[in-house]
Amino acid sequence: MTERLRLLAADEADLETISALMQDAAVKSSDVAYDAKARRLVILANRYRWETRHPSRARSALRIDSLTALKRRGWPPADTVLDLLAVRWAGGGIEIDFAGGAALRADAECIDVELHDLSGPWGTKRTPRHTP
Repeated sequence: MTERLRLLAADEADLETISALMQDAAVKSSDVAYDAKARRLVILANRYRWETRHPSRARSALRIDSLTALKRRGWPPADTVLDLLAVRWAGGGIEIDFAGGAALRADAECIDVELHDLSGPWGTKRTPRHTP
């Protein structure tokens, strides 16, 4: 049986864990959906599985609820692939930063976040590398 993550974040420490697991996720700009009426943001991503020793990715959903607004900065055209850098709580909202300067700011009443793997893993030959 393939292990799939399903984590909830209700405070900053939980959100830091989810941020670490989402680091280097590949996200198409068109796979980011905000529903103002439902007060929900969903990001579909091919998440690099940092929690394993074997280089692999899984299709994952990052769901953020209890939102009051969403702002985008430097947002690229549809189907641009973005590398997710970090998800963090910042004074009344959740900020999501991507490589290249694109960012989201989700104003929120509280931290109400779920990370859920939608698929089992598949192997990859590329491990994300970070240079100082």
